[in-house]
Amino acid sequence: MATEQQGEQQREGRGRGGERGGRDNRGRGEGRGRREEKDSDLIDKLVHINRVAKVVKGGRRFGFAALVVVGDGNGKVGFGHGKAREVPEAIRKATEAAKRALVKIPLKDGRTLHHDVRGHHGAGKVLVRPAPAGTGIIAGGPMRAVFEALGVSDVVSKSLGTSNPYNMVRATFDALKNQQSPRMVAARRGRSVSEILARREDQTAEASA
Repeated sequence: MATEQQGEQQREGRGRGGERGGRDNRGRGEGRGRREEKDSDLIDKLVHINRVAKVVKGGRRFGFAALVVVGDGNGKVGFGHGKAREVPEAIRKATEAAKRALVKIPLKDGRTLHHDVRGHHGAGKVLVRPAPAGTGIIAGGPMRAVFEALGVSDVVSKSLGTSNPYNMVRATFDALKNQQSPRMVAARRGRSVSEILARREDQTAEASA
């Protein structure tokens, strides 16, 4: 009789353990769903895919390198590159690297930049300028992908150096990282934002005169 009671208790214990395990598994599944939902808010742009070949005994081994730009469309953007034997895996690696390298860029009115800026990386040189509403994105392929992922809708840009997409993207990021909002300038100089904006308006009026 005691043996039967112990057996029932063990079965009930396993049942409760299974229920706990089921709840834990559901919890982990819900966590993954939340992470995927968070990542789904990001905009990813495939900029370039390069096929490379390694000569080995018996022939060639082909691989692929992908360059991807990722952003939230609201001031955050990053880029990454990945290498793999297959294109989808290379894109996945590049996307994950871009998500880990997101940076925050200050935007004016959520649509354009605050001031003219130049950027360079190696032989890549770019010039980026803010534009009035309705201008659109005037930029080449790699630079356009960066601005679309960033959330900029009005900008004028020009590539002054190499057309290599890797150097163009890095030069564009160098220019964007040098962007400074009036709030950042005021904090550095110990003045109010209104003083900084008033001085900028005076300089603009003098230049136009």
